[in-house]
Amino acid sequence: MSATTAAPTKAPREPLNGVDTPTLFATINVVRENPGLAKFRFRASGKWVDGTYSEARIESFTGAGTEHSHKTEFRYSADHPAVLVGQDRGPLPVEFLLIGLVSCITAGIGNIAAARGVTLTSVESQIEGDLDVQGVLGLSDAVRNGYERIRVTFTIAGDAPPEKLRQIVEQSRARSAVYDVLTNGVPVDLTINTR
Repeated sequence: MSATTAAPTKAPREPLNGVDTPTLFATINVVRENPGLAKFRFRASGKWVDGTYSEARIESFTGAGTEHSHKTEFRYSADHPAVLVGQDRGPLPVEFLLIGLVSCITAGIGNIAAARGVTLTSVESQIEGDLDVQGVLGLSDAVRNGYERIRVTFTIAGDAPPEKLRQIVEQSRARSAVYDVLTNGVPVDLTINTR
């Protein structure tokens, strides 16, 4: 390269797919320089109402060295359908788990595609889990209480070749916090207070 020829510079990424790509890359760089900012703690609280019905809420979390509040308090109801002795006033807790998994992978797809400069036109998913309630009902110690298998299918379209779109979904799966918790497990500490 001659002294008069400047090296080409990369144009900064513009927001894409609804993702603020410049802020995404800035966040990655800040955390790379200060890994302590990567520590987050998320919280939820719940209250039994009656039968199998409960209500939960999410208000705030800590991360990036400070306390954060969501723009609004999120409230969720959970119940069992009548066939499982509930009144069907909300999704089953195990259905929330499916929503968490598919939502986490979908969010990652949006971010990763934007970071790679791929414009998405559609991302759809189907998820289902197989659960044998003999364990939950205490009828068999040989049957686990949770899902035996979960299947997820993504249908993705965008301005990239099929192989690149598949790689985006695979990278999202590999980086999904919810997928990690489900496939690698996590210690759960249970404290019981009585009144």
